[in-house]
Amino acid sequence: MDTHNPMDVLKPINLSASDLNEALPFTAAEMGKLWATYTGNSMSIQILSYFLQHCEDEYTKTLLENGLALSKDFIKKIEEFFKKENFPLPAGFTEDDVNLGAPRLYEDMFYVHYLKYAAKAGMSIFGIAIPLVMREDIREFFVYCNDCTTILLGQINNVLIEKKLIPKPPIIPTPDRLDRITKQNYLNGFVGDVRPLHALEITHFYDNIENNVTSKALLIGFIQTVKDEKIKALFKRGLEITEKAVKQYMEKLHIENLETPSFLDHLVTTSTFPPFSDKIMLFHKVDMFSMKIRSFGNSLAVNGRRDISLLYGRTLVNIGLFVDDGANILIEKGWMESPPMAFDRKQ
Repeated sequence: MDTHNPMDVLKPINLSASDLNEALPFTAAEMGKLWATYTGNSMSIQILSYFLQHCEDEYTKTLLENGLALSKDFIKKIEEFFKKENFPLPAGFTEDDVNLGAPRLYEDMFYVHYLKYAAKAGMSIFGIAIPLVMREDIREFFVYCNDCTTILLGQINNVLIEKKLIPKPPIIPTPDRLDRITKQNYLNGFVGDVRPLHALEITHFYDNIENNVTSKALLIGFIQTVKDEKIKALFKRGLEITEKAVKQYMEKLHIENLETPSFLDHLVTTSTFPPFSDKIMLFHKVDMFSMKIRSFGNSLAVNGRRDISLLYGRTLVNIGLFVDDGANILIEKGWMESPPMAFDRKQ
C-alpha cells in the first residue's frame, strides 16, 4: 500500500521563532484541551481496565489493550506538560472508581462498539484543539493523539466489518451528471414534493444511530448497577430520550429503504453488581450526552430539509436539559471538577 507524505506536496516554512514555543505560557485553548483530554482518558483507563477482565475474543482483547495503552500514554505525556508549567494535575478518576472483580456486565462485542464511540469522542477534542493550539510542542501532541486514534479507529472498523457486527454505511446511486438545486422545494420535509435524503444527511443519521445505540446499551447496564436513586431516575430519562431519537432516525432511513445499525441491548448481561462508582457513571453519561450536542450540531450544519432540522432541534433541547440536570447532581455531590477559568476581576 502506498504511503503519502504531506511534505511531498507542502513546501516547508522554517521559522526560528518556533524554537521558543516551549517557553510560551499555556493559552486557554492549550490548557482547556489538555485538561479535557486528561480527565477523559483517566476515565477511559478505569472503564477499559474492567472490560479487559471479562474479554474472551482475541481481536476484541487486542483492541481494548490498544485503547488502554493509548489512554495511559496520553495521560503520561500530559502530566509532563503540566509539571513543566507547575499546573495542578486534575483529580480525574482512579482505581477507586472501578471494581475489577465485579461480574461481567457487557458482552465482548459491545466493547468494540464502545471503543468506536470513545475514539470518535476523542477525535472531536483533538480536531478542535489542533487549529487553536499555538505552541508547537502541544500542537504536535494533539496531532499525535489524532493519528494514534485514527489508526485505532481503522482497526475497530475492520473488526466490526470482518465479524459482521455492523452494516456498512448505506450505498446510494452514483450520480451520472452534475445537478444544481433550482427549486425552493429542495428544503421541504413535511408536505408537498419531499426529495430523498442526500448523502450528507444519510451519513449523519447513520453516525447518530451508531452512537446512540451504543449509548443506550451502556445506559441499560448503568441503570442495572447504579446505587443512587436520583441518578438512576436521570439515567432512565436519558434512556427514553435516546431510544425515541434512535427510532426516529432509523425511520428516516427506512423510508428510503436504507439499512441502519441495530440496537445492542442484547449485549448487556443481567448483572446488578456495580463495576463502576456512581461518580464515574454519572460523569460518563453527562459527557456522552454533551458529545451528542456537538454531533447534532454537525448534523444540522449539513442538513437541507426542514423536517430534519426540527427533529434534531427537539432532541437537542432534551439532551441539553439532561446534561444540565446531570451537572447539577455532580455539583451537589461535590463530584464536578472545574476546568481552568479566567481571572475573576469582580473579586
